[in-house]
Amino acid sequence: MALAVERLARIGASDPAVAGLLALELQRQAETLELIPSENIASPAVLDAVGSWLTNKYAEGTPGRRYYGGCEHVDRLERLCQERAMALFGAEHANVQPHCGSSANLAAYAVFCKPGDTILGMDLGHGGHLSHGSPVNFSGMLYHAEHYGVDPATEQLDYDQVRARALQVRPRVLMAGASAYPRTLDFARLAAIAREVEAAFVVDMAHFAGLVAGGAHPSPVPHADLVTLTTHKTLRGPWGGMILCRRELAARVDKAVFPGYQGGPLLHAIAGKAVALNAWSQPEMAGYAQRVVANAQVLADGLRERGLRLVSGGTDTHLMLVDLRPLGQTGRAIQDALDRVRITVNRNAIPFDTASRFNPSGIRLGSPAVTTRGMGEGEMAVIAELVATVIRQPDDLRVAETVRARARMLCDAHPLPY
Repeated sequence: MALAVERLARIGASDPAVAGLLALELQRQAETLELIPSENIASPAVLDAVGSWLTNKYAEGTPGRRYYGGCEHVDRLERLCQERAMALFGAEHANVQPHCGSSANLAAYAVFCKPGDTILGMDLGHGGHLSHGSPVNFSGMLYHAEHYGVDPATEQLDYDQVRARALQVRPRVLMAGASAYPRTLDFARLAAIAREVEAAFVVDMAHFAGLVAGGAHPSPVPHADLVTLTTHKTLRGPWGGMILCRRELAARVDKAVFPGYQGGPLLHAIAGKAVALNAWSQPEMAGYAQRVVANAQVLADGLRERGLRLVSGGTDTHLMLVDLRPLGQTGRAIQDALDRVRITVNRNAIPFDTASRFNPSGIRLGSPAVTTRGMGEGEMAVIAELVATVIRQPDDLRVAETVRARARMLCDAHPLPY
């Protein structure tokens, strides 16, 4: 923790209140089994880049076409980040400026749509994302959003139903990708559906970008007109987004990001993205991606063996959903019970859920962060036991004390890299 102690000391010298809160959050992360599948642990090098003096620089525009002077070095930095993204994912163009995945999706729609046009994406309640057409999100407010979902029996995508919906609503954009769908997607089949209805095919791979980078998940890049992603989550970089596209769409994508929906890029974040992308060029990262998937499989198997019902029966990726209805539990109660023993998950709706979105019938959990800490299949089997124990006895104080101690042992044996 030497690096963290040094940083906290510098901050504390001028602002003890902020330093104190940062110290508490660092302690929470160090002593917690982080199972939220959209969270991960960035490297010290990424943190150093994000915390650099690039925070001082404004650079509206794109490399070579800035609206500010003094951009010669940040131009090279952004180009370097773009080149690394294109090389890693096999893309013809990359825009690395989006501040997050939702802003990348906002720009993606703007490339192909005008306000009021129809977009077709996965229903939020079936595993989609807010920015795929939810009525409370810009995507559902600016566009006429239609949705497809999973089959009630298999809880997996029914591609014939997706095709039928596309033929019915004739969208301008067919959006694929999800935030809580535990299975791989058939990108070739979805691309064929998009072509049949003359829609643009956009894939949001925010959740599984790192798995794609490491060869542990099929890539949508050869099939999609445009791909959006986040650079945190499985990619293990700083908080941010990115867009990949074919060369002929490059100018439209860049214009949609700036001046379309963003101002100046966060150059310190772009530096962190470049550092993270460089890490993925190293051979060991393919092994990490494979371990994320293998660890998720062990976790899913362990939960099933203890009588818990998983949505769709399991997982192909880094995440899974537990259906709590058979046990008479709710997502919020179990999330809170696991929080008390330093195991973090998030409550989540499950397909065809009739409960409130604020207290849905499931929880979502996954393997990226604990895999980053070096935990393997043996530890995942233990974690499955701990999670299942708390789910079955969420109010038992003696159980909570035992589980908290065992979780802490796992964390102490696999410390954060700070």
